[in-house]
Order: sequence, then C-alpha cells, then structure tokens
Amino acid sequence: MQRREFITLLGCAAAGAWPLAARAQQSAMPVVGFLNAASSKGYARPTAAFLNGLGETGYVDGKNVQIEYQWAENRYDQLPGMAANLVRQQAAVIAALATPAVVAAKAATTTIPIVFVTIADPVQIGFVTSLNRPGGNVTGVALLSVQVGPKLLELLHEAVPSATTVALLINPTNPIAETQSRDLQAAALKLGLQLHVLNASTERDFDAVFAKLHELRVDALMISQDVLFTNQSEQLATLTVRHTIPAIYQFRGFAEAGGLMSYGTSLNDAFRQAGIYVGRILKGEKPADLPVMQSNKFELTINLKTAKAFGLALPSGLLSITDEVIE
Repeated sequence: MQRREFITLLGCAAAGAWPLAARAQQSAMPVVGFLNAASSKGYARPTAAFLNGLGETGYVDGKNVQIEYQWAENRYDQLPGMAANLVRQQAAVIAALATPAVVAAKAATTTIPIVFVTIADPVQIGFVTSLNRPGGNVTGVALLSVQVGPKLLELLHEAVPSATTVALLINPTNPIAETQSRDLQAAALKLGLQLHVLNASTERDFDAVFAKLHELRVDALMISQDVLFTNQSEQLATLTVRHTIPAIYQFRGFAEAGGLMSYGTSLNDAFRQAGIYVGRILKGEKPADLPVMQSNKFELTINLKTAKAFGLALPSGLLSITDEVIE
C-alpha cells in the first residue's frame, strides 16, 4: 500500500471514529432532569438563572452535563409521567422547580437526588424532615410564599383601605391550594374583609374569573402563588388594568406588566440557588447534608402609573416602605 493511500485510510477511519467518540462522550455526561409544571415561555429568566447557578459550579449544558427539559404546560396531571421518564433515563439529579413537580418527582424516586424550588413549607408538606438536615434524597430552596400570603393581603388592604370585599384567585389543582385558601380566609377575617375564593386551573378560565369579579362587586384581588399564574402574569396584569381591579401578586413581573403591586422574594435567585445545589450534588455532595435554603429578602414594588389610573391615593406610609416605584 502506498504511503498516500495509507494516510487517506487513516484519515477516513478517524473521521468515522470522531462522531462515535463524541456520541459516547455525550452519553457519558450526567443527565439533569429539569421538571417544571409551567411552560418555558414564561420562565426564560428563571431558567437562565438556573443555568447560571449550575455554571458557577463548573457545569455547562451540552459540555459536561446534559439537561433534559420537561415542561408540563400547566397540565399538572402530566408531571407523574414526566418524572417517571426522568427516572427511566437514570437522571443523576432531578431539579423539580415547582411544588406540583416536587410531589411528582418525590413519588417517582427515593434514590435519585431531587433539588426543589417550592412556595410551601417543605417540612409541613413532607418534602424533608427538617430544614437543617433534610434527610433522604430531597433538598432545595423554599420561597415561603404560603406563609407570606397574609402579608400580601395586608398590603393590598393598606393600598385600598376602602375595600371591604376582596377575591382570592387560586388554582384548585395545586397541592397546597386548600392550605392557601384556609390561611387567607383567616387573614381576611382578622382584617374585617369578606373574601371570595375564585378558581382557575387554565388560562381559559381567566375571562370567567374577571366576569365573576364584577358580579360579586369585588374591590380588590389577591392572586395566590402558582406556576400557572406566574407563567401568565403579564396576561393577568393586563386583565386587572382592563377591568380596573387593584391586585397584588408575589413576583415583580406582575407589577412591571401593569398590575398594581407585587411583594415577595426573587424567583430568579431561587432558581440560581437550585442550580448551585444541583452542581454540588453532581460533584458528590448528598441532598441529606445540604440544608434547605430559605429566601429571606422580600421586595415591595408598586406601579404608581396604575394607581393613578385607578384613582388611588396610596398612603405615604406604604410608599415609604416600597422598594421600587414604577411611574
């Protein structure tokens, strides 16, 4: 065989081997399951924050880790099947980034590490045995949105002191919907408010909800924290402006989109912290040894332009504690 032919043969063999080697390397990457009850459309920034957190520990999607995205598109009944699929793929870690997703992931496996982001008290709901020593295969970040719910109602009442009838928008398919409703009924009673609970499990329910608000002559609206409402926060904000309903929601994007107020912790920061925990577990740490992190920085945002359009004269005391005013 001539030398030129031999070199050509080697070159062809190498060219054929590289794709195989690349595929082998890719398949050897640890798989991280990304399980979310909503859709990617409304979670671009939190997802980017998760990837940033993962990157802080040295992991980059497609380079040394493979992320398998599972979006339930607000259909919570799809989550158990998606979680089971991640288990079949032998995911190294499952990032369950919504309370319904955590419920599904926890039911699907007791061995694969799970990192959560939840609005619930993770001890009370049974995700972990304690915050400092979670035990088992689960840890993560608690936004404590359920506990802060009465505070949102109090702030809404302070912004609209003339309100006597308030509505609570809730997703009845959320695992903690009953707890949210019960706690906020008690909070409304203390404030001397009549609270109507209205349900929406898909965005198709929104028009009927706002028609009901008018029928009940509701003075103000509190939106309970749920991935459906977070995903559709811009649409909900637009509806509150269109129907002249003072409303409050947990995340800042609601006030940015025209809603009257938002009060809560940063969802982006929670996703970033979850990404860091996923990376630490990939490096060998155990979920049982990683304390549950709690978001403890709360921010109040008021859309003053909306307040003026509604003819609301916001109390100076409320404005003085506001972290950001949108004019």
